[in-house]
Amino acid sequence: MIRLLRSVWIWTATAALVLLWAPLLGMIRLFDREPRRPRTGRWFRRLGRVVSRVNPWRIHISGRENVDPSQVYVIVSNHQSMADVPVIAHLKLDTKWLTKAELFRFPVVGWMLRMAGDVSVDRSDRHNSAKAMLQCVRYLRAHCSVVCFPEGARSRDGQVLPFNEGPFQLAIREQVPILPLVVEGSGTALPTHSWIFGPTRDIHLRILEPVSVEGWTVKQAPALRDSVRQRIVDELYRLRGIDRAREHTA
Repeated sequence: MIRLLRSVWIWTATAALVLLWAPLLGMIRLFDREPRRPRTGRWFRRLGRVVSRVNPWRIHISGRENVDPSQVYVIVSNHQSMADVPVIAHLKLDTKWLTKAELFRFPVVGWMLRMAGDVSVDRSDRHNSAKAMLQCVRYLRAHCSVVCFPEGARSRDGQVLPFNEGPFQLAIREQVPILPLVVEGSGTALPTHSWIFGPTRDIHLRILEPVSVEGWTVKQAPALRDSVRQRIVDELYRLRGIDRAREHTA
Protein backbone atom coordinates (compact mmCIF):
# COMPACT_ATOMS: atom_id res chain seq x y z
CA MET A 1 0.00 0.00 0.00
CA ILE A 2 2.87 2.41 0.81
CA ARG A 3 4.47 1.80 -2.60
CA LEU A 4 1.11 2.35 -4.27
CA LEU A 5 0.46 5.67 -2.51
CA ARG A 6 4.05 6.78 -3.12
CA SER A 7 3.74 6.02 -6.84
CA VAL A 8 0.46 7.92 -7.09
CA TRP A 9 2.11 10.94 -5.47
CA ILE A 10 5.17 10.79 -7.79
CA TRP A 11 3.13 10.54 -10.99
CA THR A 12 0.70 13.25 -9.84
CA ALA A 13 3.52 15.61 -8.84
CA THR A 14 5.37 15.01 -12.12
CA ALA A 15 2.26 15.63 -14.23
CA ALA A 16 1.39 18.75 -12.23
CA LEU A 17 4.89 20.16 -12.71
CA VAL A 18 4.77 19.58 -16.46
CA LEU A 19 1.31 21.16 -16.79
CA LEU A 20 2.25 24.17 -14.67
CA TRP A 21 5.58 24.65 -16.44
CA ALA A 22 4.10 24.92 -19.94
CA PRO A 23 2.41 28.33 -19.47
CA LEU A 24 5.44 29.56 -17.51
CA LEU A 25 7.71 28.55 -20.38
CA GLY A 26 5.34 30.24 -22.81
CA MET A 27 5.63 33.53 -20.90
CA ILE A 28 9.42 33.29 -20.84
CA ARG A 29 9.46 32.53 -24.57
CA LEU A 30 7.50 35.74 -25.32
CA PHE A 31 10.33 37.85 -23.91
CA ASP A 32 13.21 35.66 -25.15
CA ARG A 33 14.14 37.57 -28.29
CA GLU A 34 17.50 35.93 -29.07
CA PRO A 35 17.38 33.43 -31.98
CA ARG A 36 18.85 30.64 -29.83
CA ARG A 37 16.31 31.26 -27.03
CA PRO A 38 18.76 30.86 -24.15
CA ARG A 39 16.37 31.78 -21.31
CA THR A 40 13.64 29.46 -22.58
CA GLY A 41 16.13 26.62 -22.89
CA ARG A 42 17.50 27.18 -19.39
CA TRP A 43 14.03 27.14 -17.85
CA PHE A 44 13.08 24.01 -19.77
CA ARG A 45 16.19 22.20 -18.43
CA ARG A 46 15.29 23.50 -14.97
CA LEU A 47 12.05 21.54 -15.25
CA GLY A 48 14.14 18.39 -15.67
CA ARG A 49 16.05 19.12 -12.49
CA VAL A 50 12.84 19.77 -10.54
CA VAL A 51 11.20 16.59 -11.87
CA SER A 52 14.22 14.56 -10.77
CA ARG A 53 13.68 15.78 -7.20
CA VAL A 54 10.14 14.41 -6.95
CA ASN A 55 11.20 11.04 -8.35
CA PRO A 56 12.83 8.37 -6.16
CA TRP A 57 16.32 8.95 -7.51
CA ARG A 58 19.65 9.81 -5.90
CA ILE A 59 21.69 11.54 -8.59
CA HIS A 60 25.48 11.45 -8.27
CA ILE A 61 27.40 13.74 -10.62
CA SER A 62 31.16 13.52 -11.07
CA GLY A 63 33.62 15.11 -13.50
CA ARG A 64 32.21 18.63 -13.30
CA GLU A 65 35.79 19.90 -13.56
CA ASN A 66 35.83 18.64 -17.17
CA VAL A 67 33.23 21.24 -18.23
CA ASP A 68 34.33 24.71 -19.32
CA PRO A 69 31.21 26.98 -19.18
CA SER A 70 32.74 29.26 -21.81
CA GLN A 71 33.21 26.40 -24.29
CA VAL A 72 30.65 25.02 -26.74
CA TYR A 73 30.45 21.23 -27.16
CA VAL A 74 28.83 18.44 -29.08
CA ILE A 75 27.64 16.43 -26.06
CA VAL A 76 27.14 12.68 -26.53
CA SER A 77 25.78 10.22 -23.99
CA ASN A 78 24.70 6.61 -23.71
CA HIS A 79 20.94 6.19 -23.36
CA GLN A 80 19.24 3.84 -20.87
CA SER A 81 15.81 5.38 -20.28
CA MET A 82 13.79 8.59 -20.34
CA ALA A 83 15.23 9.30 -16.88
CA ASP A 84 18.47 10.25 -18.69
CA VAL A 85 16.89 13.52 -19.81
CA PRO A 86 16.27 15.12 -16.36
CA VAL A 87 19.61 13.73 -15.17
CA ILE A 88 21.61 15.32 -18.00
CA ALA A 89 19.60 18.53 -17.50
CA HIS A 90 21.77 19.07 -14.41
CA LEU A 91 24.60 20.21 -16.73
CA LYS A 92 25.05 23.96 -16.32
CA LEU A 93 25.46 24.71 -20.02
CA ASP A 94 23.26 26.37 -22.64
CA THR A 95 22.13 23.41 -24.73
CA LYS A 96 19.75 22.33 -27.46
CA TRP A 97 18.80 18.69 -27.76
CA LEU A 98 18.61 16.58 -30.91
CA THR A 99 15.32 14.80 -30.18
CA LYS A 100 13.20 12.16 -31.90
CA ALA A 101 10.42 13.67 -34.01
CA GLU A 102 7.81 11.52 -32.20
CA LEU A 103 8.32 13.44 -28.95
CA PHE A 104 7.41 16.71 -30.67
CA ARG A 105 3.96 15.24 -31.36
CA PHE A 106 3.19 14.74 -27.66
CA PRO A 107 0.82 17.31 -26.14
CA VAL A 108 2.46 19.76 -23.69
CA VAL A 109 5.93 18.15 -23.86
CA GLY A 110 6.08 18.66 -27.63
CA TRP A 111 4.99 22.28 -27.22
CA MET A 112 7.76 22.91 -24.71
CA LEU A 113 10.35 21.25 -26.95
CA ARG A 114 9.39 23.66 -29.72
CA MET A 115 9.39 26.69 -27.42
CA ALA A 116 12.88 25.79 -26.14
CA GLY A 117 14.15 25.51 -29.72
CA ASP A 118 15.19 21.85 -29.50
CA VAL A 119 15.85 20.06 -32.79
CA SER A 120 13.45 17.46 -34.19
CA VAL A 121 15.03 14.59 -36.15
CA ASP A 122 13.51 11.68 -38.05
CA ARG A 123 16.44 9.37 -38.77
CA SER A 124 14.41 7.39 -41.30
CA ASP A 125 14.18 10.52 -43.48
CA ARG A 126 17.57 11.57 -44.90
CA HIS A 127 16.32 15.02 -45.88
CA ASN A 128 14.95 15.62 -42.39
CA SER A 129 18.19 14.36 -40.79
CA ALA A 130 20.26 16.73 -42.95
CA LYS A 131 17.96 19.64 -42.04
CA ALA A 132 18.32 18.79 -38.34
CA MET A 133 22.11 18.77 -38.63
CA LEU A 134 22.04 22.20 -40.28
CA GLN A 135 20.01 23.51 -37.35
CA CYS A 136 22.62 22.05 -34.98
CA VAL A 137 25.33 23.84 -36.96
CA ARG A 138 23.51 27.16 -36.48
CA TYR A 139 23.28 26.58 -32.73
CA LEU A 140 26.95 25.68 -32.40
CA ARG A 141 27.94 28.80 -34.32
CA ALA A 142 25.71 30.82 -31.97
CA HIS A 143 27.75 29.38 -29.08
CA CYS A 144 25.13 26.91 -27.87
CA SER A 145 26.06 23.28 -27.19
CA VAL A 146 24.12 20.39 -28.73
CA VAL A 147 23.14 17.21 -26.85
CA CYS A 148 22.83 13.92 -28.78
CA PHE A 149 22.12 10.28 -27.97
CA PRO A 150 24.19 8.66 -30.76
CA GLU A 151 22.73 5.20 -30.07
CA GLY A 152 19.51 6.52 -31.60
CA ALA A 153 17.38 4.48 -29.18
CA ARG A 154 17.30 3.42 -25.55
CA SER A 155 19.32 0.37 -24.61
CA ARG A 156 17.04 -2.38 -23.30
CA ASP A 157 19.73 -4.33 -21.44
CA GLY A 158 22.10 -1.58 -20.28
CA GLN A 159 24.71 -2.38 -22.93
CA VAL A 160 25.85 0.46 -25.20
CA LEU A 161 24.41 0.14 -28.70
CA PRO A 162 26.38 1.08 -31.85
CA PHE A 163 26.75 4.84 -32.34
CA ASN A 164 25.52 6.87 -35.28
CA GLU A 165 28.18 8.85 -37.10
CA GLY A 166 26.28 12.15 -37.43
CA PRO A 167 27.29 13.90 -34.17
CA PHE A 168 30.96 13.14 -34.83
CA GLN A 169 30.84 14.48 -38.37
CA LEU A 170 29.15 17.56 -36.94
CA ALA A 171 31.90 18.08 -34.36
CA ILE A 172 34.66 17.67 -36.95
CA ARG A 173 33.06 19.99 -39.50
CA GLU A 174 32.50 22.71 -36.91
CA GLN A 175 35.78 22.03 -35.04
CA VAL A 176 33.92 21.75 -31.73
CA PRO A 177 35.16 19.38 -29.00
CA ILE A 178 33.07 16.39 -28.00
CA LEU A 179 31.96 16.10 -24.38
CA PRO A 180 31.21 12.43 -23.58
CA LEU A 181 28.77 11.59 -20.78
CA VAL A 182 28.13 8.28 -19.06
CA VAL A 183 24.78 7.60 -17.41
CA GLU A 184 24.40 4.52 -15.22
CA GLY A 185 21.43 3.36 -13.16
CA SER A 186 18.68 5.12 -15.09
CA GLY A 187 17.60 1.94 -16.85
CA THR A 188 15.83 0.74 -13.71
CA ALA A 189 14.84 4.20 -12.46
CA LEU A 190 11.46 4.22 -14.19
CA PRO A 191 8.85 1.45 -13.85
CA THR A 192 8.67 -1.03 -16.72
CA HIS A 193 5.36 -2.75 -17.58
CA SER A 194 3.90 -1.11 -14.47
CA TRP A 195 3.25 2.36 -13.07
CA ILE A 196 4.40 1.50 -9.54
CA PHE A 197 7.83 2.77 -8.49
CA GLY A 198 10.24 0.54 -6.66
CA PRO A 199 12.80 1.63 -4.05
CA THR A 200 14.98 4.72 -4.40
CA ARG A 201 17.54 4.31 -7.20
CA ASP A 202 21.07 5.64 -7.51
CA ILE A 203 21.81 7.23 -10.87
CA HIS A 204 25.35 8.24 -11.81
CA LEU A 205 26.23 10.92 -14.32
CA ARG A 206 29.93 10.87 -15.15
CA ILE A 207 31.32 13.73 -17.27
CA LEU A 208 34.43 12.58 -19.13
CA GLU A 209 37.26 14.75 -20.40
CA PRO A 210 36.42 16.56 -23.65
CA VAL A 211 37.75 15.03 -26.86
CA SER A 212 39.47 17.45 -29.20
CA VAL A 213 38.68 17.08 -32.91
CA GLU A 214 41.68 19.12 -34.00
CA GLY A 215 43.44 17.34 -36.85
CA TRP A 216 40.53 14.99 -37.56
CA THR A 217 38.90 14.90 -41.00
CA VAL A 218 35.33 13.95 -41.86
CA LYS A 219 36.61 10.71 -43.42
CA GLN A 220 37.96 9.79 -40.00
CA ALA A 221 34.57 10.31 -38.30
CA PRO A 222 33.95 6.52 -37.94
CA ALA A 223 37.24 6.13 -36.06
CA LEU A 224 36.41 9.09 -33.81
CA ARG A 225 32.93 7.66 -33.21
CA ASP A 226 34.34 4.28 -32.20
CA SER A 227 37.01 5.85 -29.97
CA VAL A 228 34.48 7.96 -28.05
CA ARG A 229 32.07 5.05 -27.74
CA GLN A 230 34.85 2.89 -26.31
CA ARG A 231 35.64 5.53 -23.70
CA ILE A 232 32.00 5.59 -22.65
CA VAL A 233 31.82 1.77 -22.52
CA ASP A 234 35.02 1.55 -20.46
CA GLU A 235 33.76 4.14 -17.96
CA LEU A 236 30.41 2.37 -17.74
CA TYR A 237 32.20 -0.84 -16.79
CA ARG A 238 34.25 1.04 -14.18
CA LEU A 239 31.07 2.45 -12.65
CA ARG A 240 29.70 -1.08 -12.48
CA GLY A 241 32.88 -2.34 -10.87
CA ILE A 242 33.58 -4.77 -13.70
CA ASP A 243 37.17 -5.66 -14.65
CA ARG A 244 36.99 -5.87 -18.43
CA ALA A 245 40.39 -7.56 -18.75
CA ARG A 246 39.24 -10.27 -16.33
CA GLU A 247 35.95 -10.54 -18.20
CA HIS A 248 37.72 -11.18 -21.52
CA THR A 249 39.98 -13.85 -20.03
CA ALA A 250 37.22 -15.63 -18.11
